[in-house]
Amino acid sequence: MPNAKLKNYLHLHFLVFIAGFTAILGELITIKAISLVWFRMAIALILIFFYVKIAKVKLIVNLKSIFKLSIAGIIIALHWITFFGAIDESNISITLAMFSTGAFFASLIEPIIYKRTIIWYEILFGIIVIIGIFIITKSEIKYLTGILLGISSAFFSSLFAVLNGSFLKKHTATVISFYEFLSGVLFISLYIMCFDSGFSEDFFSLNQSDYIYLFILASICTAYAFIASTYVMKLISPYTVVLTYNLEPIYGIIMAIILFPEKEIMSTSFYYGAIVIIGVVMLNAIFKNTRKLKRK
Repeated sequence: MPNAKLKNYLHLHFLVFIAGFTAILGELITIKAISLVWFRMAIALILIFFYVKIAKVKLIVNLKSIFKLSIAGIIIALHWITFFGAIDESNISITLAMFSTGAFFASLIEPIIYKRTIIWYEILFGIIVIIGIFIITKSEIKYLTGILLGISSAFFSSLFAVLNGSFLKKHTATVISFYEFLSGVLFISLYIMCFDSGFSEDFFSLNQSDYIYLFILASICTAYAFIASTYVMKLISPYTVVLTYNLEPIYGIIMAIILFPEKEIMSTSFYYGAIVIIGVVMLNAIFKNTRKLKRK
């Protein structure tokens, strides 16, 4: 039993490492954010479809569920577009530091979705997070566009997480992922055809390394990670999962500094601001767990 528990914890940390590595792939892939996310979701959708056929998973759901999953699919597409857009406009460190503000947005979104009162410390933590953002923005004003895109990405991610949590009560991770990725691909495809250059030959003319990185991103970091993270949540307490996933920016920033030192080494003020934001996120998870234990 202890070995099984250790195996699950190691699996969880591997998934968090994968999440942090997503930003590294975003830096390595040379195409723009919208095209990148289209390829990511399209390849992941194909892989999940093959899995559905092999595992004989039933995809039949009612129209109401398809509509809800489609909305979530558009939201996750917007999250990834703004996330990779932030990397294009700034760097990995800025993007992941801003992505950490997601816990603050979740504390505002959850009361609206689940009709609960806002907790006092969430307001306090939100103010501290804003201070952390101010410290980073003041020292890295040249990355203002990337900062704004990173904050937008955190908002979409939080909104998606809150909505997706309710879907798991009715559907499997595979079914959820299939319809979300399908709607995401359709949404981006419409945008590309109406407002971009369309699906020309140039759109698919990528260099070999881009296709390799995109396949890793779509298979390991998307299709596998989506389904595996849901499986892990059934074996490990939600508190442990949430707290561990808060390490994603730390893992990602450390990897970025090692792999891209010329672009990722930031000012001292940036690290002060990042520590403030990530520290608050960790405290928020600890406070929430304490409240749950007191209720039991």
